[in-house]
Amino acid sequence: MTGIILYGAGNIFSLTAALERLSIPYGFINSQEDFKKFDRYIIPGVGHAGAAMDKLEKTGLVPAIKELKKPTLGICVGMQLLTSYSEEGNSDLLNIFPIKTLRFQDSADYKVPHTGWNQVYPEKDNPLFKNIPSGSHFYFVHSYFIEYDKTYTLLSANYSTEFSASIWHDNFYGVQFHPEKSGVYGETLLTNFSKL
Repeated sequence: MTGIILYGAGNIFSLTAALERLSIPYGFINSQEDFKKFDRYIIPGVGHAGAAMDKLEKTGLVPAIKELKKPTLGICVGMQLLTSYSEEGNSDLLNIFPIKTLRFQDSADYKVPHTGWNQVYPEKDNPLFKNIPSGSHFYFVHSYFIEYDKTYTLLSANYSTEFSASIWHDNFYGVQFHPEKSGVYGETLLTNFSKL
């Protein structure tokens, strides 16, 4: 069963609607005791990474998140929270991945935020992306990106610069895109995660 970590910065409705469509059972985590009820966890997120980290710290759940040993998936800002630092708000984050979240540079060819469908390319084999072909399109909405680091990158994408569309370290996974808004391949990813 999947536990969604609630901290006031997630787009919960679209995520839970997708899980319900896929008949993936889920519940909510509001306290440290709640972690025991679930086999895997999702950290959702939209908006400002610094503000999201402040909200997460106020829940008191940060120490428990850092100690998680079961599969844990950060989505969008939830993925950025897993990094060490974000230029958004000059914020220190969870530091589960020793990499940084940086801001896209506006230009005539590349508007910020990066909004819409973009292709992703696998860098490593991983069951999270089983039956998802290289070059598949996923839906992105973000002004900040996770710097490309070959050690942790599961999927890469390009928007003015190469960046990590997905990261992985031990039991922690992150995706910059929104699988719950990414059609059949997004649903495939959520199904794969439910089986990790």
